[in-house]
Amino acid sequence: MNFNKEIERRRTFGIISHPDAGKTTLTEKLLLFGGAIQEAGAVKSNKIKKGATSDFMEIERQRGISVATSVLAFNYKDKKINILDTPGHKDFAEDTFRTLTAVDSVIVVIDVAKGVEEQTEKLVQVCRMRNIPMLVFINKLDREGKDAFDLMDEVEQKLGLTVTPLSFPIGMGYDFQGIYNIWEKNINLFSGDSRKNIEETIAFSDIDSPELEKIIGQKPAHKLREELELISEVYPDFDREAYLEGKQQPVFFGSALNNFGVRELLDCFIEIAPTPRPKDSDKRTVEPNENKFAGFVFKIHANMDPKHRDRIAFVKIVSGVFERNKPYLHVRLGKNLKFSSPNAFFAEKKEIVDISYPGDIVGLHDTGNFKIGDTLTEGELMSFKGIPSFSPEHFRYINNADPLKAKQLEKGIDQLMDEGVAQLFTLEMNNRKVIGTVGALQYEVIQYRLEHEYGAKCSYENFPAFKACWVKPDDAKNEEFAEFKRIKQKFLAKDKYGQLVFLADSDFSIQMTQSKYPSVKLFFTSEFD
Repeated sequence: MNFNKEIERRRTFGIISHPDAGKTTLTEKLLLFGGAIQEAGAVKSNKIKKGATSDFMEIERQRGISVATSVLAFNYKDKKINILDTPGHKDFAEDTFRTLTAVDSVIVVIDVAKGVEEQTEKLVQVCRMRNIPMLVFINKLDREGKDAFDLMDEVEQKLGLTVTPLSFPIGMGYDFQGIYNIWEKNINLFSGDSRKNIEETIAFSDIDSPELEKIIGQKPAHKLREELELISEVYPDFDREAYLEGKQQPVFFGSALNNFGVRELLDCFIEIAPTPRPKDSDKRTVEPNENKFAGFVFKIHANMDPKHRDRIAFVKIVSGVFERNKPYLHVRLGKNLKFSSPNAFFAEKKEIVDISYPGDIVGLHDTGNFKIGDTLTEGELMSFKGIPSFSPEHFRYINNADPLKAKQLEKGIDQLMDEGVAQLFTLEMNNRKVIGTVGALQYEVIQYRLEHEYGAKCSYENFPAFKACWVKPDDAKNEEFAEFKRIKQKFLAKDKYGQLVFLADSDFSIQMTQSKYPSVKLFFTSEFD
């Protein structure tokens, strides 16, 4: 197969939103169009017992939320599409931040009634920092919601985006009749029947044609023409270059649950979305079409198959071709590893692949060699950047609740931390272990998984910390640093990489420390130069 052609075919993207905006449902419907599933399961519906295809952990099924990022691939119109479905819940934001390092573009899902919500703002900020191309999908149009123009204003103001609509709703909620597709210049009428796989579309080259009245009625037709005129005056024309540089964001409207407006989104997406993008390493920028393989681990998932104690490291291929059974250099460990059964994913189903290309995500069975952020190459000594740990916001001591299971607990904590579920800090003073997480729900997940996957029980105790600050002194030998360590010894810990961390108990304490010890630098992420 032609290598460059394979790169051109690939689109790797993430779907982000606030919880409940319909992200997992949209993922399901995209898979439906790709022919990857026969019947999509809405996350909340108990009628469909199979549950959503992309939620495979028991705890996700119980709560109806996605807690781990799943990777799904399918083919559509000669394109190979890789979706990374991310958890929307803010307690799992760190997993989502890391996943955003592995995508080439993003679809932002917004609920028509609630508009832009807090979690969406945080995630979009991360995308803007990295100039990731974004496309906005305004969902749930079959429900009463905000006016389309008001929503686009809100997206511009709250998220700091520059939008241009590529489809527009005809009516909303009770009066919702369909969507005018600005991109393809046609109308898609809404029947309200979600069982119909694909809606009928009526091509319209001329919006002024009297046919329009016959189809949607006089008033809606008049209103639609007015709105489209307003759009052409107010919003810029779609500019693909600006979109690819992260400077313009196209907007689509639809209802994922009713399978409506999803095809328009997908058809336009595969035409405009970027192919695999270059990525910076600590030595140079790596281009996708280089001959030699390079990739990095952005996620580790333990026990995907409860019958086997296995861990899978998810690797994003940045350049070259990844081949089964070929030895690759694990840069951090400095040793060559071979993989006899690399997996491609489709939620719970995974299949062994012989060859993978840039943009693809492969799952490698791991016996404990990998940590998040590790780089694999064909021998070049370099590491990809941009996969930091963020400062946690919740801290608790973790205690062993069953003395006979100390070993299992140790192993379980170790593996869950390598997975990036939370961060482990070991206090310098007494070696007690403190677990830091971005959200409180993480503690439940850890407790649940330790018990069900490792047979270990744990209990928690509050630890009075406000933020974790990674410490870097200008000079490790100076007296100021020595004094800082002596005064703050109760609050000093090591992270799992052995880096020194100051667990500050308040914002005030951070400010005081910075003014008292100016040569000791504090950072809120673990990746700093």
